[in-house]
Amino acid sequence: MSSKKGFGDKLKGNMNKFKGKAKDRIGSATNNSKMQREGKKDNIKGTAQNKKGDFKNK
Repeated sequence: MSSKKGFGDKLKGNMNKFKGKAKDRIGSATNNSKMQREGKKDNIKGTAQNKKGDFKNK
């Protein structure tokens, strides 16, 4: 049961990382620095959520 405690956080984290990488790449391709910043921020948020999920699983 303890292995499922952080599942929601890890799922949200992976979605934010995916969204962040997409925004960063699109921002880079369109020379949109604001979108790139948002993408990097989402990616960092996703990484933090993944770590939170890992911590809950311990």
